[in-house]
Amino acid sequence: MRIDGLTLDFFRNYLHLEARFDPSVNVIYGENAQGKTNLLEAVAYLSGLTHRSRYDKELIQFGVDRAFLKGEVFSRDRTFLLEAKLQRGVRRQLYANGVRLKSAGELPGIFQCVLFCPEDLYLIRAGAAERRKFLDECICQLRPRYAQALQEYRRLHEHKTRILRDSEEKPSLLETLDEFSLGMAKAGAVVIHYRAHFLEKLRSAAAEIHRDFSGGREELSLAYETVSTVRDPLGSVQEIFSQLLEHQERHRAAEIAARVCLSGPHKDDFSVEINGVSAKTYSSQGQTRTAALSLKLAAREIFCRDSGEYPVLLLDDVLSELDQRRQEFVLNRIQGGQVFITCCEDDRLGQLLQGKVFHVREGVLSAGPRRG
Repeated sequence: MRIDGLTLDFFRNYLHLEARFDPSVNVIYGENAQGKTNLLEAVAYLSGLTHRSRYDKELIQFGVDRAFLKGEVFSRDRTFLLEAKLQRGVRRQLYANGVRLKSAGELPGIFQCVLFCPEDLYLIRAGAAERRKFLDECICQLRPRYAQALQEYRRLHEHKTRILRDSEEKPSLLETLDEFSLGMAKAGAVVIHYRAHFLEKLRSAAAEIHRDFSGGREELSLAYETVSTVRDPLGSVQEIFSQLLEHQERHRAAEIAARVCLSGPHKDDFSVEINGVSAKTYSSQGQTRTAALSLKLAAREIFCRDSGEYPVLLLDDVLSELDQRRQEFVLNRIQGGQVFITCCEDDRLGQLLQGKVFHVREGVLSAGPRRG
């Protein structure tokens, strides 16, 4: 899987861009705030990932009403032309080979990316929401059924929350509460089932990568944390559904009193430990970065095992705060598949990697000689 060409118009700080990429490694260097991360964001956007903006209007260049992205993608032995048309105040339009897509949820079925950026340190340091987001982004790219169940669960959760919140003034709303609880249990069982199975694969792959990363000195472990009545998250969807219903019935009165949904997969988390100690609480900055990167590289391995192709790997400022041994481990580990890696200077990467080098300055991308 790879992206061979990219065209941008009025995307972030790119007035216009036409670029051709190497099928292996693409090094993008330049000073800060010149457009390195924006370029990776554009590639990620064509796979359905949005990591820095909640709204498409934030991607459109200031003072302009619209933006355009086009990517020439090779995936599953076929060439696809992916296009995105963004306009202020208008819903985005996405196309694959000229056919309009119903939603961004169709993009991962064509093109997949795994992105590591400095904000991913929050995977280890921040609260459960960041880790849930990571799981959801990964599984949605792999399993359309999961994406549908997650969307349905979120819709029902929003409705049930409004019912509980407004029930004091309108008690009649509680007549529909059980219907929404039932729907949440059905969709929630699918969500938990897929999360548990993905995390089981992630646990094994990330532990192996982190062990190599640390030279065998550190052991990374992950553990899924979900609703207490779900005794075996790896069990069948029907078993999980029954256990979620049990929990909802047990906490029905408490939810009405508190006027919030007290439990469910919307509160899921997974613990990250290094040598049996909480990474969130005790890991150093270097350990935090190593653990987060291990999770992302493990996700890449899972994607490859699932589809037979490596997803495109986007590494934004990946080498910061890693010692030389760990930097070399990363550069050796990313062999295979297409990789984009940003940095401030290309000297060291140019010596270690074969591929293409680009320089970015004020939203202008210029290609240097191919390495290797």
